[in-house]
Amino acid sequence: MKVYAQKRLSKFLLLAFAILIAGASLWYTNYLVKNISIAERTRAEVWAMSNKKILEIADVNDEFVTFIYSVRDSLEVPAIVTDAKGKIIFWKGLDSTKTNIKLEAENSVKNKKMYDPAYFELQLQEMKDQHDPIRIQVSSFDQQNEQLVYYKDSVLLSRLRMFPYIQLSLIAIFLLFAYFVFNTARKSEQNQVWVGLAKETAHQLGTPISSMMAWVELLKSRFKGKDDQLFLEMENDMKRLEIVAERFSKIGSKPVLESHVVYKVVRDFVDYFEFRSSDKIRFKVSGDKRVEALLNVPLFDWVLENLLKNAVNSIEESGEIEVNITENLVKEQVFIDVTDSGKGIPRSRFERVFQPGYTTRKRGWGLGLSLTRRIIQNYHKGQVFVKESEVGKGATFRIILKSNLSYVPTNS
Repeated sequence: MKVYAQKRLSKFLLLAFAILIAGASLWYTNYLVKNISIAERTRAEVWAMSNKKILEIADVNDEFVTFIYSVRDSLEVPAIVTDAKGKIIFWKGLDSTKTNIKLEAENSVKNKKMYDPAYFELQLQEMKDQHDPIRIQVSSFDQQNEQLVYYKDSVLLSRLRMFPYIQLSLIAIFLLFAYFVFNTARKSEQNQVWVGLAKETAHQLGTPISSMMAWVELLKSRFKGKDDQLFLEMENDMKRLEIVAERFSKIGSKPVLESHVVYKVVRDFVDYFEFRSSDKIRFKVSGDKRVEALLNVPLFDWVLENLLKNAVNSIEESGEIEVNITENLVKEQVFIDVTDSGKGIPRSRFERVFQPGYTTRKRGWGLGLSLTRRIIQNYHKGQVFVKESEVGKGATFRIILKSNLSYVPTNS
């Protein structure tokens, strides 16, 4: 549990650091955008004033007129000037292919030019959405006329607004790709180490198990204990050790699945497990006794062992554990429900209990349920999950396997 909590804390810290970097990048970019936007507003106001002066000047020297025109033409921001009623008077920095269009209709005047009203309407609406207009008062023939100057962001500012989002998206894609590559390589390396360790463990167990089986046979013959329950259980334990060694030897290789009656496989293991459990815990196997499924018995027994141990550990004093087997003929599935009367699992931890390293026991490794899911999903192509649970009243784990319809059910 502590290891799992530390891993979660590390992930949260990394996520918080990433969010901090992203936030700093967005803040600085917005700071630049704000300052550039202010500068463009100032240039637009200067441009508006230059237009006002051009309309108001009469007898002014040519140098001043040239200066005013140079100021007006220096603006790089697209802009449109309208009168108080919204009629377009002047524009700057728009697409010349849209603002000047030759009429090609048969009745049109040759070389007469017109403007694309739809383009102007679209540009004007875009400018209105981005900024408030600059209002100027123009004096003409002793009259004061109001004009509105609309403008929109320059291409540079528009790109700068989008830059942090594009940048963060590319960084996120790169990090996800790098995480996937390194995680895959790390898992592959870990799998190779675990496979090698498992096979070596199976090899090391082989010799002492064979020797112990020989000693049990010698003891049986010496003490005439052929039918003695003690020797029979010792033999069962030796067989169980053989199965454990076989499990380790199969890790890393594709297991062979064969058709078995699920009830019999479950019943045989529960009988073995019950004899080695507390007398205060009652075991029950119920359900369909003839449904078959493709199983690798040594690996499937490992699944049952993990689930039953988990159920026993959840029962503090006395209780009951039931394994119920049913079949869904429509979906051709076998349901194996392991129900205990233990302390239960909070709903928020239904998925977390299957993660490696998660355990509520002081001496637990947190690998049992993770291994259970891997055996069912990867090797048996099935599912295992917490079907239902209530704190203080117990939990039910469900295994779903593909049924092998090699028999015809009867109504008996």
